[in-house]
Amino acid sequence: MRSGTPTIEAEGLRKRYGGTTALAGLDLTVPAGTVCGLLGPNGAGKTTAVRVLTTLLRPDGGRARVAGHDVARHPDRVRAAIGLVGQHAAVDEVLTGRQNLVLFGRLHHLTRRAARTRADELLDRFALTEAGARPVAGYSGGMRRRLDLAASLILAPPVLFLDEPTTGLDPRGRGEMWDAIRALVADGTTVLLTTQYLEEADQLADTVAVVDAGRVVAAGTPEQLKDELGGDRLDVLLPRAEDLPRAAAVIAASTAATCDVDPGALRVSVPVDDRVTALSAVLRGLDEAGLRAADVAVRRPTLDEVFLRLTGEREQVPA
Repeated sequence: MRSGTPTIEAEGLRKRYGGTTALAGLDLTVPAGTVCGLLGPNGAGKTTAVRVLTTLLRPDGGRARVAGHDVARHPDRVRAAIGLVGQHAAVDEVLTGRQNLVLFGRLHHLTRRAARTRADELLDRFALTEAGARPVAGYSGGMRRRLDLAASLILAPPVLFLDEPTTGLDPRGRGEMWDAIRALVADGTTVLLTTQYLEEADQLADTVAVVDAGRVVAAGTPEQLKDELGGDRLDVLLPRAEDLPRAAAVIAASTAATCDVDPGALRVSVPVDDRVTALSAVLRGLDEAGLRAADVAVRRPTLDEVFLRLTGEREQVPA
């Protein structure tokens, strides 16, 4: 991960819509040439933060700088330094892929020849050359999103904002977008990525900022955030849903730790420091309680668990 002067900085950003607070003092720092994953539940303020940082909204308070420019004082300079890929593709389905890119080039005041040259460069870069002569209506979801990403790079901006860019894509399309994003960062682009997919942030992000109720409630590398959950996790799968409450109580008592209960997966999960000791204690406790486990495993915590713990979206059983 590169470091140095932050390319994106926000301090105390505030924004209200009528009686609703979307941003309540959001702080954020993204170093140059890195990917920052902005995570949070629906309504947490992620998209509002992106809109403020890309000058689409004026903040009610606080300050922010992107590529060295104040978003409120010099929005034109910010816009010249950024690319934005929103939640929905902005390309025209009637036009071909190449025609879309030429159109975007002309809208950015490139000459006709320069726009055509840039379109061909981007089609090649995103493996769309063969599809470039076909109408976008016939593209797969992944191809459309790659074309949308290419359109945001007409002027090769140093900063790129991606607002849930893989929503609705199948695994193949998502993987294609991930490869494209990695290539951009390898060339020095700074990326702020909002996503609903925790695996996506784990795969792409150098740093993660978890947003809840309009504030950043935790920030760090994915590994740092996982470590804050207490190292290893012990998972116990139960064969019957009715066994979950009693098993959770036994596991909490056996490990002196707070359990997470996932009713859908019939799973009880608990953080452990000494995996061997904890495993023995839990198996002994379940056996004494007359409970049978379908499976037991020890593993590293996931970013999903970090997210759920920080945003309080899972039932917990205290020790």
